[in-house]
Order: sequence, then C-alpha cells, then structure tokens
Amino acid sequence: MITKLSVLIPAYNEENTIIRLLDKVVNVELINGIKKEIVIVNDGSTDDTYDKIQEYINRKKDTDIKLFNQDKNRGKGAAINRAIQECTGDYLIIQDADLEYDPEEYNLLLKPVFKDNADAVYGSRFVGANPHRILFYWHSKGNKFLTGLSNMMTNLNLTDMETCYKLIRSSIAKEITIKENRFGIEPEITAKLAKRKSIRIYEVGISYYGRGYEEGKKIGWRDGFRAIYCIIKYRFSN
Repeated sequence: MITKLSVLIPAYNEENTIIRLLDKVVNVELINGIKKEIVIVNDGSTDDTYDKIQEYINRKKDTDIKLFNQDKNRGKGAAINRAIQECTGDYLIIQDADLEYDPEEYNLLLKPVFKDNADAVYGSRFVGANPHRILFYWHSKGNKFLTGLSNMMTNLNLTDMETCYKLIRSSIAKEITIKENRFGIEPEITAKLAKRKSIRIYEVGISYYGRGYEEGKKIGWRDGFRAIYCIIKYRFSN
C-alpha cells in the first residue's frame, strides 16, 4: 500500500513558474491521508530557478522538500534519474515545473493503486473529459505515432506514452537503470516497465495546459527522432 508519495520535479530555467508550481504541489490534499515528499533537481539552471527554490524552502520549513543541484545541465532524464535515487516515498510521480500538468489530479492517478494495487499509472492527455489546451497539430500526430510505435514494441495499449505524469511504485523505479539524459526517458521507462513480469499498468485521463515555444517549451523535432531510436533500442536491450 502507499503512505507517502514522492513528487519528482526536474527544473531547468523555470524561474517564471517554479514558485506557482510548488504552491500547487504543496497545497494539494492527497486521498487516504497520503503524505507528500517533494524532490527537486535543479538541472544546472542559468537563471534564478535555484535561488527561488531555496528561498521557498526557507519559508516552508515545515514542508518536506529536498533540493539537489546538478553542476551543469545534464537533461531531463538525468535529473529524473537523480530524483528517483534520492526519493523515499512508496510511489513516485514525475512533475514538470512548467504548469502544463495539474497537481490536483494526483488523486486520479492514485485511484488504481487503491483499487487494484497498480504498479504504474500513466496520465493520458488524449482520453477523458478534462480540459486540454489546443496547440500544435503535428505535435499531436507525432505523439500518437510514437505511442503507437511504442505499443507495437511493448505490446501495451497506451494512448499517451510521452506523458509527463507517470506514477510508479518506487521500488520498481529504483531497479530501472535509466540511460537517457533527455526526453528519450519516456520511451525508455515505458519499455523497461513493459518487460517486467506481471506488472499492473493503468492509464487515466488528465487535463493538459500546454505551452508554446515562446512560453518556454523545450522539446523539439530532434527529440522525436531520438524517441524513435529509443523505442526500438530498448525493445531489444536493457
């Protein structure tokens, strides 16, 4: 069962959103009295992200927040890998610092844990009746292509493999050796979860408040090609 959830936040140059995001995470009330642990990895930010987080921690001394600093920008995958190794919760969830995903929906992802002892729960931006910001046509097509290709390789039937919201049993996540330093972490984790025997993977619909490139979005077309490579690579290797 679960008594503590670790919220993993990789942050790179998110000075404009990080405090609002932390307020949302701190204020969310989890079902069944679950406690929260917030694990932040500042991934070599060159703006005021680190200082703002440290000031926030100093003001919230009664809140369980841990901050780790990468000596240089190593990528989202590397930051998440560090956070996984540092976290102490029974389950963990990945939370981007850009406000595209709503922490109030943690409870949606937690329900399959209580209902059927789920090992991993994906939050899909493409199912359900929750709001989804309308942005890029080719991004949505690319995402569905990558998810379909991933499903072919893993024999899963996900609708959103690339989602940030992945809630995973921590003991399982800590056994996965993450090799991808950037956005290739999404297909890598999915492939490695799918290889585990008798794993219970669920998917629930979530909302999505996406942002454009002028608002700080970082993923690009090169990451799409890397994702294809990773989907194929991790189907046949560890």
